[in-house]
Amino acid sequence: MPVLAVSNFMDGIQGVLSGAARGCGWQKIGAYVNLGAYYLVGLPSAIILTFVFHFGGKGLWIGIIGGSSLQGLLLLSFTMRTDWELQARKARDRVNASSIPTDMATA
Repeated sequence: MPVLAVSNFMDGIQGVLSGAARGCGWQKIGAYVNLGAYYLVGLPSAIILTFVFHFGGKGLWIGIIGGSSLQGLLLLSFTMRTDWELQARKARDRVNASSIPTDMATA
């Protein structure tokens, strides 16, 4: 149960932070963070824990939790360094630039 609890918690955190990154238009950054966290940290640590230290399925899960944790930490660092006032202005400008034509607004 502790492994499941940590897994669910980290999955929720990284899901929220991934959504914030997508909302800011940082899809490339999110993809690189995802690939790096899971393929460079999560997968190798899962393999080592499973086959070298003989943790079995629990080792696989702990390795993936490690990748998810790293992804969450990296995305959190991007999120904490973000100028949210600038992001709000960009969002407002995008909304104002994509106005609905007047003939469609009355329909």
